[in-house]
Amino acid sequence: MKRLKDARDRPPPQGIPPELIERCKQGDERAWNELVGATYRDVYTLCLRILRDPNDAAEATQEAYVKVWKGLKAFRGDAALETWMYRVASNAAISKHRSRRRRQAHEAGVGDGMLTEMAASGSVEEAAGAKVEVQALDKALRSLPEHYRSAVVLRDVYGFSTEEIAKQLKISETAAKVRVHRGRKKLKEMLYGSNDG
Repeated sequence: MKRLKDARDRPPPQGIPPELIERCKQGDERAWNELVGATYRDVYTLCLRILRDPNDAAEATQEAYVKVWKGLKAFRGDAALETWMYRVASNAAISKHRSRRRRQAHEAGVGDGMLTEMAASGSVEEAAGAKVEVQALDKALRSLPEHYRSAVVLRDVYGFSTEEIAKQLKISETAAKVRVHRGRKKLKEMLYGSNDG
């Protein structure tokens, strides 16, 4: 599955400046607000793609930022801050999904508004330009069983490794590979029709 390309006229934000991270670590509230402003859309979109419900995604996003704030002082910078935040956010979303599944006997459907959230790191103009493709992909993703959808989104949208997916979903690496493979296959069938030949 292809990731959406970045907008022509507007390059994506290139990482969070180290000095901003340092200011956040020192408890600078203005720096924290700036960090949240720069990353909120991507973090929320990741949660929304996993949970498929805007309210749950907003709650998971809030939980993720609380965890990031608490864990920021221990962040060493071995990986990009955004990568670490995606891991925290996907954990929060997956935890929320599990607790929601436990307490809900019936899951409500998802509205069509999710289409506007499909471009995680691209622009709104680009999403509109690719509306037909995005709409079909959005519909197919929403139709995937949750265990396949989470694995495919983490792998193909956010670039997580098989090992990282296995840790996030608390499954073996073999199971993670199988879920990504089967999820992609189901998506392909939904988008292009069955082709076993």
